Amino acid sequence: MKRILFTAGGCLFYLLLAVKAYAYDCSATPAYQDGVNYQSGDLVSNTGAAYRCNVAGWCSTGGAYAPGTGWAWTEAWDELGSCDGGAGSSGSSSSSSSSSSSSSGSSSSSSGSGSSSGGTSCDGIEAWQVASIYTEGNVVQQNGERYIANWWNQGQSPEDNSGAYEVWSAAGSCSGAGSSSSSSGGTSSSGSSSSGVSSSGGSSGGDSPIARHGKLHVCGNGLCNADNVPVQLRGMSTHGLQWYGWGNCITGNSLDTLAEDWNADILRVSLYVQEGGYETDPAGYTAQVSHIIDEVTARGMYVLVDWHQLDPGDPNANLDNARQFFTDIAQAHGDKTNIIYDVANEPNNVSWDAIQRYAMEVIPVIRQYAPDAVVLVGTHGWASLGISDGGSAQDIFNNPVTIDNIMYTFHFYAASHGQVYRDELRSALERGMPVFVTEWGSQTYTGDDGNDFVSTQAYLDLLDQYQISWTNWNYSDDFRTGAVWNTGTCSADSWGVGNLKEAGAWVRDKIRNR
Repeated sequence: MKRILFTAGGCLFYLLLAVKAYAYDCSATPAYQDGVNYQSGDLVSNTGAAYRCNVAGWCSTGGAYAPGTGWAWTEAWDELGSCDGGAGSSGSSSSSSSSSSSSSGSSSSSSGSGSSSGGTSCDGIEAWQVASIYTEGNVVQQNGERYIANWWNQGQSPEDNSGAYEVWSAAGSCSGAGSSSSSSGGTSSSGSSSSGVSSSGGSSGGDSPIARHGKLHVCGNGLCNADNVPVQLRGMSTHGLQWYGWGNCITGNSLDTLAEDWNADILRVSLYVQEGGYETDPAGYTAQVSHIIDEVTARGMYVLVDWHQLDPGDPNANLDNARQFFTDIAQAHGDKTNIIYDVANEPNNVSWDAIQRYAMEVIPVIRQYAPDAVVLVGTHGWASLGISDGGSAQDIFNNPVTIDNIMYTFHFYAASHGQVYRDELRSALERGMPVFVTEWGSQTYTGDDGNDFVSTQAYLDLLDQYQISWTNWNYSDDFRTGAVWNTGTCSADSWGVGNLKEAGAWVRDKIRNR
């Protein structure tokens, strides 16, 4: 079952779409029960279909992960088939996750995406075209079957790429109506036809950042690609997912804009721990991060998973939660080659030695499932290499994290952090420290007030000199000057350059023009 969010008359509804499934004998398969501790490989039946557990922790969570009904169920379960031999029945269940309102994207389902298990006319539904670009909710037909796009894709045949973890969901057979052919592009998310999107942008097809660079690793001060050639990633950071996450500022359309218009290489996904974030709904926010990972990956970009701890400043205060979160995410996505993990956003009012101990405990949790992943470690003094807390990079050189393939983070806000900070960064780079600038702005450290583009350019020149990767704060329509979009952009889901603030237009240019 695939749950799709759609609108009608200004209201939001959920449409449970029956998907093609094979017959399965459920006579000996126990019914799914919320709250039961399921293990990988356990079988259950729910909403008229059988499922196999893939990720034990998520299978036992329920809500967003309930098989066939939770909006993130495909992250935890595989559907084995329909208990009655037909398509899965369309049970009506809503996720208990607090983030369920942001599920499945903000795009509308197109006409013709009814929940029939077969025999529905495909008149008016365009035939899939190999050169067209499709986004979430687009409906196509291929060889007498209907399919719905789960996320951005191009050149991926629905017949060969439908099911759990795939870019398409099967939505039943066509009736006797003929299969119409079309040379136009994908169906738009509002149900109307749109022409194919040009694949000349930075993230289409074989020209995506992932396709160009492959699996990254740490080399010298920065990153190298699969051919051991230095790579500088440039991209954006989300704001907090509890305020501006999936279905708000992060949508299929906004990610298309970031990939195709901005030509970004990477999106940093900022999961706050406190302030209404992870600790209020671990399962819901883990599901949201997982969904965004899939959406960004489908667009050919790298993903930086940011454990956005801030207050308390000692990351050890959130050690147990960090272990659980990174276990869940790495177990689900450890086979992906495009994920970078940041284990502590901005440690502050804490010694570097305490941060180092924390990193030595958390990184092995990730490496259990993602042994070759690049992992970032936040530095003391709000990721200033210690300067803002009265320390320095020397503290890190005295007691480094003794694990391979790791980097240290540096943050700057150019109107607040001047030459002293740049000098410390340059010194650390000259001494060989691997650094990733995971957050920066042209404003003050509050992310607000006027832009200092002169100081900002001095920083970017230094980062270019050493090929240091960066993500800018932030890809939202927050009222502060550091948010790239004007207020109201996200609710309108309209991402034209005319909606950019001054800093947004400036950083877009820096990402596009290299």
